[in-house]
Amino acid sequence: MSKFGELIETNVPVLLDFYTELDEACNLMHPVLRDVAAKLGDKARVIKIDVDKNAELAEALRVKGLPTLMIYKEGEMKWRQSGEQDANTLIDLIKEYV
Repeated sequence: MSKFGELIETNVPVLLDFYTELDEACNLMHPVLRDVAAKLGDKARVIKIDVDKNAELAEALRVKGLPTLMIYKEGEMKWRQSGEQDANTLIDLIKEYV
C-alpha cells in the first residue's frame, strides 16, 4: 500500500479506475479513459487498478461496484463514483482540481 500513497501524493489530479477484466462495463471504460488521458496530457494522471490483483487495496478503499472511479490530489480523495462515466464528464471533473 505504500506504492498507493506514492501514486496519490502528487500535486496533479490522479484519476483511479478500479476494474476487473471480466466485467463488461469496466471494459467499456478502457477507451474512455484513454481519451481522458490523451486530452489532459501531463495535467493529470489516469491509473487503472485491477481489483483481482489488488484485492487488499480495493477492500481497504471499500470498492464494491465496478468500475469505481476516484480522483485524488495531494493524497486526498476529491471525488468518487461507481459506474460508467463519459470522457467529457471525467475531464470536466478533473479540471476542477488542476
